[in-house]
Amino acid sequence: MPRQPRTGVDEKLLDAAAALFARHGFEQTSLKSLADAVGLSKAGLLHHFPSKEALFEAAWAQSRVLSKQVADLVAPMPAGHARERRALELLTDVALDRPGLVSLLFRSMTAPGEDPQQAQDELLINEMFVIDPEKELPRAVRIVGALSAMAVLTLLANKEGDKTTWRPLILATCYDALGHQEA
Repeated sequence: MPRQPRTGVDEKLLDAAAALFARHGFEQTSLKSLADAVGLSKAGLLHHFPSKEALFEAAWAQSRVLSKQVADLVAPMPAGHARERRALELLTDVALDRPGLVSLLFRSMTAPGEDPQQAQDELLINEMFVIDPEKELPRAVRIVGALSAMAVLTLLANKEGDKTTWRPLILATCYDALGHQEA
């Protein structure tokens, strides 16, 4: 069972590790590359997490914690455009702050089978957007499109170093992908 990260150092470490796991996959990501990415020795990294496996599990767990927080915040809202807009706002803010975790979540869509709990992630998204994908395929495709656009655009915003300018553009793009008119 992965431990919960401490605020600050572990969160940054998890995000950097998640980015490497997303880019190279679990097998191709070495402890040395993980340690180098966060400016630690291998021993220093192992002080925070006892193994590469524990770090990988903690990165996935942290992404789920953040996703669950968003789902919990929108759960009291009635289904509809306002709920979807709020979910997109919250998810975009998380994505802008944690690009590595977003990369790791996005990898689960492009490299199926690496995430042992992918089905739980899909259920969480279905709850967040109040959808039954088997009965509403066109809408499910729009939701995946909106979330995919968010993932790519937030990664680009981080690369450009201009989250403030990009945020409203990302939200407008995601909202458009859902087929909603701007309010």
